Parts: sequence; structure tokens; C-alpha cells
Amino acid sequence: MSIYMDKARAFRAAPPHTYNCAQSVVMSFAEAAGIDEKTAYRFAAGFGGGMKRGSTCGAVIGGIMALGLFGISDGETIGWYHSQIMEKYGNCLDCKELLRINAEAGLEKKPHCDGIVYFCAGLVEQILKERRLME
Repeated sequence: MSIYMDKARAFRAAPPHTYNCAQSVVMSFAEAAGIDEKTAYRFAAGFGGGMKRGSTCGAVIGGIMALGLFGISDGETIGWYHSQIMEKYGNCLDCKELLRINAEAGLEKKPHCDGIVYFCAGLVEQILKERRLME
């Protein structure tokens, strides 16, 4: 396990509703990107719960924010990132739909959301390592 996955797990283990999915991902990479966690917390606040509307999953958005902190925003990389998530989670990126699929499978919400946070953080770390932007 990596320091970034450990951070994401710590954020998700905090008392309920302390950190949303977007915050949990982007805050994991904040220090390495040269910003403080409080700043990352604040700019990711409105993106949990699919931008508070069940739209694109906050963890997915948090990963894109984290990549952006390292100057990565090209369509090829973001497309690959999306495709990996969609492949794992039933061709879906929307919070509301991801939660519906999970509920229909009879699974609990928090472990499902935590899993997406960890998966997205892992993808970000993979991309950053491949680009040699971190060890």
C-alpha cells in the first residue's frame, strides 16, 4: 500500500461526513502537489455526492483535480482514467447510478463509496508514477 492510499483510507475513516469522496481523493495528493490539505478540502467541498446532485462521482472528480494539481489535463490521460473506472464500475461515472447499481446488488453504501475513492486514488498514483512525477 502507498502513502496516498493510506491517506485516502484515513480520510474515509474519519467520523461520518467529515470528508466527501472528492475531498478524500484530492486531499491525499495535496501535500505532494504543494498545496495544503485545508485548501484542497475547501475547493473540493462542492463535488461530493456527484456535485451534490448525483452527477459525476465525487471520487472521479477528485482524481481529475489531483491530476490537474500536477499539470495533467490532456484528453488521452483523462479518457484512460475514465475508461478504467467505467470498466470496473459497470460503464458508469454518475454517483446516483453507481449507488443504484450497488443498492440493487444488496451492498452497503459506505464500503462501495470507499472502494471507488481508493480505486480513483490508485489510478492517480499510477499515472503520476508512470509520468515520473512522484516515486
